Amino acid sequence: MLTFAEEIMVLLLHDENGAFLPVKGYALNHALAGSVLMDLAFANRIDTDLEQLEVIDREPTGNPMLDRVLGRIADSAETRNTKEWLAAFSAPNEAATIRELALASLVERGILERREEKFLWVFRARRYPMIDGKVEREAKRRIADVLFSDEIPDPRDVALICLADACDILKAVFEGRELKRIRPRIEQLLKMDLIGREMAGAIDDIHLTVISAIAPHY
Repeated sequence: MLTFAEEIMVLLLHDENGAFLPVKGYALNHALAGSVLMDLAFANRIDTDLEQLEVIDREPTGNPMLDRVLGRIADSAETRNTKEWLAAFSAPNEAATIRELALASLVERGILERREEKFLWVFRARRYPMIDGKVEREAKRRIADVLFSDEIPDPRDVALICLADACDILKAVFEGRELKRIRPRIEQLLKMDLIGREMAGAIDDIHLTVISAIAPHY
């Protein structure tokens, strides 16, 4: 199973040339930071309340990207809330590390190929052509199946859609008319109570914090 950060990177890759679809850097950074916190919440490693985000189980997940963030939070001597941790991990250097770890994992799994191309004989452009296009098609199909139907979706699909919507990433995946058509469905998903009570608070807190962080920039 892919992490949320890996799925976001797959969704943003151009089908043919391996370049990334355009999305604002600020939005992507928050999407990646929120993705890692979401995965840790789903894995029952963190929980939140109004005052703090805390580690409730520091057992490694086995994923280097997630465990790096988990270790940072667990080893911090300072108590921070969700907003403060989101700000810390969405900083350009931190988000870049999350992005590179997600892409490295996709390359290691044989889903992407990492390719360096010369530009004007000096600069290099890095592209990630798809080796296994099935993964990309599956990710987009799952999202489309949820958004264009009335069926009860999987909680992880709801979390991914809500996170991608909060960070304006769906605009890079769907056309304008499609987005207008699925907007009511997205609003419906935001209100669904599909996640167990034990982690629902953390998931909602992370999602709402991402929205509030992004909103002033749009």
